[in-house]
Amino acid sequence: MSSPGLSFGLDDFGLDDRMRLFSYVTADNRLAYLWLLRAFDAARTAYHVVLHTSEVAASLAALRELHADCPDPAELELPRLLDALVEWGVLDRGQDATRAATLAEYRNRHSVYQFTEAGYRAHRAVENVLTATMDDSTLSRLVFADLLADLQALAQANADGDAEEVYRKLNRLDRALADIAERAARFYHLLGDLSRTNDVRPEAFLAHKDALLAHLRDFHDELQRYTPRLRAAVHDVEATGLERLIEAAAKADERLFHSPVERLEDWRRRWAGLRSWLAPPAPDQSSEADRLAEATISAIGDVLGLLRRVTEARRGGVSRESQLRHLAAWFTGVESLPAAHALYDAAFGLGAPRHVGVAHADPEAVPSRLSWWDAPAVELSRTLVQTGRAPGQGNGRPARVDRGDERRHRLRAAQVEQEQRYTVAARRLAELEPGEVTGQTLDEMQTAVLLRLLDAALAARVGAARGVPLAAAAHGVRLTLVPAPGRYTTVRTAAGRLLVDGYTLTITPAERTAVRELETVGS
Repeated sequence: MSSPGLSFGLDDFGLDDRMRLFSYVTADNRLAYLWLLRAFDAARTAYHVVLHTSEVAASLAALRELHADCPDPAELELPRLLDALVEWGVLDRGQDATRAATLAEYRNRHSVYQFTEAGYRAHRAVENVLTATMDDSTLSRLVFADLLADLQALAQANADGDAEEVYRKLNRLDRALADIAERAARFYHLLGDLSRTNDVRPEAFLAHKDALLAHLRDFHDELQRYTPRLRAAVHDVEATGLERLIEAAAKADERLFHSPVERLEDWRRRWAGLRSWLAPPAPDQSSEADRLAEATISAIGDVLGLLRRVTEARRGGVSRESQLRHLAAWFTGVESLPAAHALYDAAFGLGAPRHVGVAHADPEAVPSRLSWWDAPAVELSRTLVQTGRAPGQGNGRPARVDRGDERRHRLRAAQVEQEQRYTVAARRLAELEPGEVTGQTLDEMQTAVLLRLLDAALAARVGAARGVPLAAAAHGVRLTLVPAPGRYTTVRTAAGRLLVDGYTLTITPAERTAVRELETVGS
């Protein structure tokens, strides 16, 4: 036996009856049950509540004319379906003897059906789920102005002692906050699903990203602007008398099956929820409005992250979904199990772990009762971890050092060849007349030689006296930089123009420069 306590305000039998209302959703002929209830709902909208079996069939036939997927009432066993719905508590069955036209019909009596209140609510709940658009969720930023106006009107009504106006405004505030919370939960859940899925159409997202970010930004701005004003309005309402407010709302409440004490507790609970949303009692306590603002900022970050992911996918030309589909096709197409394991190791970089064990250098220093978590660690060599072999394992001699003579010779030959190319380029550079160095376009190798000489010459500038020429020699040529304040030298290269500010530039062969220096000394 279950406990005699109440769940959701119901005893065990009442809770079981409520759950049985949805039995038709999982029944074998659930689509027939659904359309049958839709026929009752359509008749209810025309204020025709109680239906006979023939009238149910007529309502189904009318729905079939509008909806091709509606079943034909002639193919359904209406009495059996209606009796099952009555057994589950969705419909209520009554007898109407006034419909009898003969004595036999009077004796058999006529069964008529109608929704039970709980059955109608269960059907509407199912219809709301079926007709809901999961991607149509928005945040309402215009509701904050209405909340502020209602709070101000509530304070005035409480001050005036208008119980009915207090009830109307407080009830409207309660519904408005519930709507805000529901919209926010749906919208942020939608954004979470959007950021987690790999099936994002880049065109659709990029077309609406600006509107989405603007929507989030506008909502956050309105929330930040109205939060302090709503908090002040809540305090103004309480200043007019909180208990007076609760008693006025409970007095105007028209729920017949709630005692006055229950209505007072209910409205006190609702006001506490409203206060936690807008103005929590503790100064350091965050309100639901503050949490909503933080969730909005987080949502903006998620949208930007999704935008970056979509942009990178478009730049690469292949989406993550396409990559995973191709990888799955490769796994499906492998011919053997070893090939599948090799593909798995190459794709995910996962393999069997390597287990190694090394004894401590001084086993007596570590007590045997000491846990592995607390015992000192043992040093492992890189060779043992990577190859599974201890260092020097084999003949007891150290492994031969791989000097890589072939690679060294190849690198040396490439270096000599590069230096020879620099020498040839420097010789062609020195053969130019002084004016041709700045007037002719230098190729790549000549430019490289010039930059090397400039680096060496300008490095010698440190510690040198002002106005002294700078010089550098390499590859058989000599670069001389003569100070020329207010002037600059332009050298055209294949990669662009090189400007040497404050110097004139000359390049001469190193031998010619040496001869000129000797002649100057002899004279």
